[in-house]
Amino acid sequence: MTAPALALLEFHSIAAGIEAGDAMVKRAPVERILAGTIQPGYYLVLVTGEVADVSEAVDAGVLTGGEALRDRLLLPNVHPGVVAALGGARESGGETAAADALGIVETETVAAGILAADAGLKGAEVRLSQLRLGDGLGGKGLALFTGLVSDVETAVAIGGDAVAAHVVRRAVIARLHGEMWENVNGSGRFGDHFTWPAV
Repeated sequence: MTAPALALLEFHSIAAGIEAGDAMVKRAPVERILAGTIQPGYYLVLVTGEVADVSEAVDAGVLTGGEALRDRLLLPNVHPGVVAALGGARESGGETAAADALGIVETETVAAGILAADAGLKGAEVRLSQLRLGDGLGGKGLALFTGLVSDVETAVAIGGDAVAAHVVRRAVIARLHGEMWENVNGSGRFGDHFTWPAV
C-alpha cells in the first residue's frame, strides 16, 4: 500500500458498517477498501487512495453510519512504518530490542491505536515493533515502540496525547527482560504460548 492517505471507520453495528463501506466506495474512487468484523462484534472499514478521494469517502461513511460510528481516523500522509505494521510486519526479536526500551500505548479503539502509532513514529526516532488491532484485544488497539529510552518516552507521550480521549494506558519499560520480550513480541495471545511437551 503506497497511497498517500489512509482512513478507517469503526462501527458498533455490523449492518451499519457494511452500509457505510458501500456508501464510501460508491461516493469516491478509493484505491483500496478492506472491511470486516473484529471482536467483540465491531465492523471496520479501511480505505486508501488520494487524499481528496479518501476524505470524500469518509464523509459518506460517517453520514451513512450515523450513531453506529464508534471511532474514525483520517491520515493524509500515513507513516510508512504504520503501513508496514498493518501489513503484518513485526520487529524481529534479539538483544537490541530487549536492551533499550519498550513503549506501549493501549487504546480503547482500533482507529486510536493506528493514530497513536502514526503520531509516535512521526514525532520520535523509534521503531514500531508491533501494531495489534481489535481481535484478541476486545476491540482495543496496541502500539508498541522500541528505541532509546528518551526517544520511546517521546513517542509514547506524542502518540498518547494524539488520542488522549481513547487511551487506556501508556507505559515505558527500560531494558525489558529478554524472556518477556519473547512473549510480548510473539502473537501476544496467552494460549499461543502453551507448547509444553506432553507428560
